[in-house]
Amino acid sequence: MKDYYAILGVPRNATQEEIKRAYKRLARQYHPDVNKSPEAEERFKEINEAYAVLSDPEKRKVYDTYG
Repeated sequence: MKDYYAILGVPRNATQEEIKRAYKRLARQYHPDVNKSPEAEERFKEINEAYAVLSDPEKRKVYDTYG
């Protein structure tokens, strides 16, 4: 199971604003149009997946409960 908090580099008790800031920073850094390294696209997908779960209060609650 992926640790979405680790992917975004935020603590488990991070606020929605902290999660959003971390996502924006990492998305800019690893966006395939900006970062041409071979693993950038895969990392970008992980970042998007983590943000999709942690930015949605219901999905985050389920993730926190069941991993």
